[in-house]
Amino acid sequence: MVFFAESFYLKTMDIKEIQALIKFVSTAGVDEVEINQKDFKLLIKKNPAQITTAQYSPAPVAMQAPAPVAVSAPVAAAPSAPAAAPKADNLITIKSPMVGTFYRTANPDAPAFVNVGDDVKAGTVVCIIEAMKLFNEIESEVSGKIVKILVDNASPVEYDQPLFLVEPA
Repeated sequence: MVFFAESFYLKTMDIKEIQALIKFVSTAGVDEVEINQKDFKLLIKKNPAQITTAQYSPAPVAMQAPAPVAVSAPVAAAPSAPAAAPKADNLITIKSPMVGTFYRTANPDAPAFVNVGDDVKAGTVVCIIEAMKLFNEIESEVSGKIVKILVDNASPVEYDQPLFLVEPA
């Protein structure tokens, strides 16, 4: 609630009348009341802008067990799985240093700063985070290979949210 009163003398309205107007504005469907007289001005406003924050967290990945297979005859060894995923315990996470919007490219026509499998060095720009119309280049603090990109292009990110997984070199 914002309350402004300008006057050299508050003779035209007493404090109880002002309090009644404030109560009226806060309970009624009115957002603003303004009274202008010769030497008295009163403005009462509700704060219509309520701050809302959206929190973004990646959706959990659902893992499905393979369907059971009935085996009636000896089965040949299954082909080996593709290259094993790197161990999660040795990966380094590049995190967002701010709240904003994550971009993988400098502009829609430009190539991505980094892709999965790319080698990066400390100081390599890996993405841009736009915050309040400012585009901030985010640099890698480690050298290694990008293993996973954890955020979709043009998605909102929170402070300290993981953006990339890097296998150190």
